[in-house]
Amino acid sequence: MVSDSDGGNEMVKFGACHLRRLDSRMKRHTAPAIRADAETSSFTSLFAAVAYGFASMAMVFINKAVLMQYAYSMTLLTLQQLATSLLIHAGRRMGFTKARGLEMATAKRLLPLSIFYNANVAFALASLKGVNIPMYIAIKRLTPLAVLIAGYFSGKGRPTYQVALSVILIAAGVLIAALGDFSFDLFGYSMAFVSVFFQTMYLVLVERSGAEDGLSSLEIMFYNSFLSLPFLMFLIIATGEFPKSLSLLFAQSYSFSFLMILILSLVMGIVLNFTMFLCTIVNSALTTTIVGVLKGVVSTTLGFFLLGGVQVHALNVSGLVINTAGGVWYSFAKYQQKKSKSTKLVPDEEAHRK
Repeated sequence: MVSDSDGGNEMVKFGACHLRRLDSRMKRHTAPAIRADAETSSFTSLFAAVAYGFASMAMVFINKAVLMQYAYSMTLLTLQQLATSLLIHAGRRMGFTKARGLEMATAKRLLPLSIFYNANVAFALASLKGVNIPMYIAIKRLTPLAVLIAGYFSGKGRPTYQVALSVILIAAGVLIAALGDFSFDLFGYSMAFVSVFFQTMYLVLVERSGAEDGLSSLEIMFYNSFLSLPFLMFLIIATGEFPKSLSLLFAQSYSFSFLMILILSLVMGIVLNFTMFLCTIVNSALTTTIVGVLKGVVSTTLGFFLLGGVQVHALNVSGLVINTAGGVWYSFAKYQQKKSKSTKLVPDEEAHRK
């Protein structure tokens, strides 16, 4: 996990390959070129964060809509991962992408990442079957706190006080909002909390694999989806989803509306995977989770009215206000850290020239 005491170093988190190229440019180019690199990095970071936020928000509603008509969540996840693997492989074979092919040594290193990812998504989908969207998002918003704790115990150092307090404020808002849920579902809540744990471990491994192995977002996504297929095939058989899930899938395929939602789910699954990997590598794991928290505010508001909706309660509104305040505070703290980091690059480079 990224240490927030490093001062918002999103600009140098492009993976090992990009970092080597950046260091090479800093030694050859002038100060204006360094400023241009910083601006490009900032734009890339912003684009990755916004893209991930939009895809993540859309995916919650799309999956909920599919599961309301098709309750086999493991089979749905298997179809999403299969579509991802086939699309990336076809793109590589046709020359549309320069992603490298399968390498066994890399696959072994990324196998834990795939396990944690699919455990995260599987438990999240299971929780969506029993928990409404606002409460599902509220529980998932506890991930940033878990990210900070994991980063501290993994030796990444302590976060700054502003970052730590803002994340605690976000978590407090989540808990207050959750108190307003009177349609308590023990199974759904349990699945969501387990998903938070696996998502935290997953984000740690994504960031480390991008930095240590020099893999692109597309390559990590291919390995993740490909390695998950045997694991998911075993699960759909062990849980009894197969062959009932396939029979229902063929029966539902005659419904045009269901078919469109299913195809959209498969496409958005690919988009979400790519933007999540990109955002985590370009920024940090904590930034990725915070983006998820902020998009959750919009998702929660829509969730009160869409796909069944929930009863509005004062605790929900109060919790969302506190949560939003914490998100704004965090964004300001990270901006100040990044600005301070960028302004130090040029003086350091000029000192090397003297």
